[in-house]
Amino acid sequence: MIRVLLVGKTRLVRGALAALLAREEDIDVVAEAAAGANGDLLARAMLCRPDVAVIDVDCEEGEEFAAGGGLAARLPDCRMLLMMASPSPERLRRMLDVRAAGVLSMNAPADRLVHGVRKLVRGQRFIDPEFALAALDAGDNPLTPREVEVLRMTADGMPTGEIAERLSLSVATVRNHLAAVTRKAQARNRIDAIRIARESGWV
Repeated sequence: MIRVLLVGKTRLVRGALAALLAREEDIDVVAEAAAGANGDLLARAMLCRPDVAVIDVDCEEGEEFAAGGGLAARLPDCRMLLMMASPSPERLRRMLDVRAAGVLSMNAPADRLVHGVRKLVRGQRFIDPEFALAALDAGDNPLTPREVEVLRMTADGMPTGEIAERLSLSVATVRNHLAAVTRKAQARNRIDAIRIARESGWV
């Protein structure tokens, strides 16, 4: 039997997922837990020793548990399948960086969840096709390292003059970098360029 731990914010969502998985003869939901107290979640995971932890990371606590709850370190044989609505390529990469074995759209059909759980148990990775296509469509980062640096400082609220001083550039050069970013992002202005760059995972 594949032992599954469900972690989510609402009882309704956890119950629906549990009912869905319970229909499968080879899957046993051994525990459900509300996202929140990471210590309690980790203790429960250690007690039930799941093969797969299905975690809703759209709630802040769920992401925190996946990224910093110690599950990967304490239970290295437990594979994490993270569920989220519609991540940016940047967030998708961040979730895979926390040793998640799979990511799944909250809007995916039921059989995709079951398929993902089984793939993880076989030692394979699983990325929802919807997310994989979105990441491919996002393409490579068109910004240069210097443009990224200038944009990050601008996003942090730093004035152009201070950015120029920090980077040993002229104010005109900083403005040229920002203009190039705005053009590459096909944005209306700098604020719009920051939004597009963040959503595209460029910064």
